[in-house]
Amino acid sequence: MPGQWTTLDAADGSGSFRAYLATPASGSGPGLVLAQEIFGVNATMRDVADYYAEEGYVVLVPDLFWRQEPAVELDAASDMPRAFGLYQGFDEAKGVQDLQTAITVLRARPEVRAQGGKVGVLGFCLGGKLAYLAACRTDADVAVGYYGVGIEAALAEATDIQCRLVLHIAELDGFCPPPAREAIVQALSGRENVELYVYPGTDHAFARVGGDHFHKPSALMAHQRSVAALRRAMGPHYDLSALWDKHCEYEFATRDVDATMSTMVAEPYVNHIPTMTGGVGYRHLHDFYTRHFVNSNPPDTSLTPISRTVGATQVVDEMLFCFTHTTEIPWMLPGVAPTGRRVEIPLLAVVKFRGDKLYHEHIYWDQASVLVQVGLLDPKGLPVAGVEAGRKLLDETLPSNGLMER
Repeated sequence: MPGQWTTLDAADGSGSFRAYLATPASGSGPGLVLAQEIFGVNATMRDVADYYAEEGYVVLVPDLFWRQEPAVELDAASDMPRAFGLYQGFDEAKGVQDLQTAITVLRARPEVRAQGGKVGVLGFCLGGKLAYLAACRTDADVAVGYYGVGIEAALAEATDIQCRLVLHIAELDGFCPPPAREAIVQALSGRENVELYVYPGTDHAFARVGGDHFHKPSALMAHQRSVAALRRAMGPHYDLSALWDKHCEYEFATRDVDATMSTMVAEPYVNHIPTMTGGVGYRHLHDFYTRHFVNSNPPDTSLTPISRTVGATQVVDEMLFCFTHTTEIPWMLPGVAPTGRRVEIPLLAVVKFRGDKLYHEHIYWDQASVLVQVGLLDPKGLPVAGVEAGRKLLDETLPSNGLMER
């Protein structure tokens, strides 16, 4: 979803500056002002804007260095001295004013008004501190800051926080050493409208994809928390449960590959953890569904829901997956000829969404139990269970600790 450049007029009448605008596929959504790192509105920031547009937001990334040098786009690996020079000459107060200008412009856009007119601020590095200041000085509806630099010097303004504020802090951030981090945590902890998260073992810019300090697990966790806060304050609100049900209907009931893919983002992925089967990207996943999944499940395949947890960005399903092994099942038992045996296996699906489309599935089950049930693994002397594991999922009164007693 390529964005476009637009022009904003500074509130103080000193000139105009450009901003990158990314719009969700739906055409409307709550607004989100993205405050840049010290490298300007470069490809990294535009990718982040497109990412959050995919989550359902109308994203505006103002050029905050325009008063010093317009249209700055620096490389994080090779342009650090120049970036620091711009950072040192940056007028923070004027930058917050420019954020307010961007907020006001977004509120007035029809794409945002159509969804209630709410606007949040999201920032990284320099933008992380500006997100904090936006919570204190602007009319933003929510603010999220990643590894903000210098927040400890502005903690006196914490009494002015008017909206929900989320701060993601890297434990090993050299730009926010332990005394600074401790001051931030002490000053902001316990406030009803503030969320603080410290990510152990991570360094500054842990969420910058491709960066030296990128830490994917922490970036994923932080993103989930960020979107949860944005959803809570502004929406958009999607019926993820219904979307997942429709996806499963296409997979197992109508067995329609194209319809299944229509419920997913442009480049989704599926990972069946025990067998490492699935696909990454539309082409590979479509091929996998066509050749190895949708039309490969036995006719009597059934899914019995046990529990469902629905969050802001994902659904976690606990279910009982049952079938008679009358056909080869490449995704679960690759290369195993049909045995005719009955299988009943607990299965867990962790399903992530971006906006109203499914982004990925992580599917878990006990492969040892499957192998026992199809006769490929002798459970004698091994700490593994067969069909009884699935049946105890439905009836907790069945005996426990049998393997221990044996």
